[in-house]
Amino acid sequence: MTSSAAPTSAPYTLESMLHAIPKVELHCHLFGTVRHETFKQLNLRAGAPLAADEIESFYTRGEKPVGVLRVLRALDAQLVRGAGDLYQLTLEYLQDAASHNVRYAEFFWNPTGTVHGSGIPYAMAQGAIVRAIHDAQQEFGIVGRLIAAIDREASAEAAVEMVEWVKAHRCDEVIGIGIDYRENDRPPELFTQAYADAKKAGLKTTAHAGEFGMPWTNVRTALDVLQVDRIDHGYTVVDQPDFARQCAERGVIFTVVPTNSYYLRTLPPERWALDHPIRKMPGLGLRIHPNTDDPTLHKVTPTKAWLMMVRDFGFNLDDLRGFMHNGLDGAWIDDTQRRAWRTQWSEAFDTLRARLDTEPTSSPL
Repeated sequence: MTSSAAPTSAPYTLESMLHAIPKVELHCHLFGTVRHETFKQLNLRAGAPLAADEIESFYTRGEKPVGVLRVLRALDAQLVRGAGDLYQLTLEYLQDAASHNVRYAEFFWNPTGTVHGSGIPYAMAQGAIVRAIHDAQQEFGIVGRLIAAIDREASAEAAVEMVEWVKAHRCDEVIGIGIDYRENDRPPELFTQAYADAKKAGLKTTAHAGEFGMPWTNVRTALDVLQVDRIDHGYTVVDQPDFARQCAERGVIFTVVPTNSYYLRTLPPERWALDHPIRKMPGLGLRIHPNTDDPTLHKVTPTKAWLMMVRDFGFNLDDLRGFMHNGLDGAWIDDTQRRAWRTQWSEAFDTLRARLDTEPTSSPL
């Protein structure tokens, strides 16, 4: 896939530039991308088990936002009932991402919830998602790849079962496993066997760790015990600078989320952006890359996530250029593709940057 910058006839605003830059997205949950109208349609199709005001509350993000886990559980338990639903959600997500010039997206899906909650067999569900990936590449020019996520609120045995499903139905579009849902009292070491099985099968691995204010030791366990290839969130590494330096020396990529609900809930509004760990991570040498996580539920787009890195956390365009490279280095693509995109995307970034009316110069404390 080639990259081309927009015509050079007019200057760009910062937001226009960040919309136009080529992007990867490495941290996004399929059920967190469901469009508002699609959610209502799924509810009607399922016999309207959810009240209208409850659906509206899912898409209301106040000053102290509630988590989105209840939305994801509602989809599994009540609304997603056929493979066609998964096809629709995947195609719509990839279309929306492509509209923000996301060229490559690795997104999470929870097979345990689909099989045991929605009642859709694994092979049928995976097949529908993969068909949507193929159609999205054909229609929108975006490359999609699937990460099968362990449901950490389920048992360790369920995680092993899920990995067995992935192994039994291997395909190029399913490139690895992750782990998500509530981290509290579900430390990563509970799932050591599932990760060992995945790595033995040649799957890539990542893990949500250090997300909900959980201790930095969860990040260490994910890296040293589970031996993951990258970390999702990982914010509490800033609490242990010596360990953060080790992560920096190892070149660990952290897929961060500017709209993460935990810090919006727990930090005072006037201090939120100043005290957020994202602001501190690059100063410790950590390699970060911004992502949307649950874009429709967080009311964020890929463009806005990148804009928040400047507006809220004070990074400049040199920083953002580095974050773009971090994303390419963290992506599970072959090195030939990585090198080609790095050259093409750097040229596109620099061309767009040259058109800016005013370049941001602030930087984090």
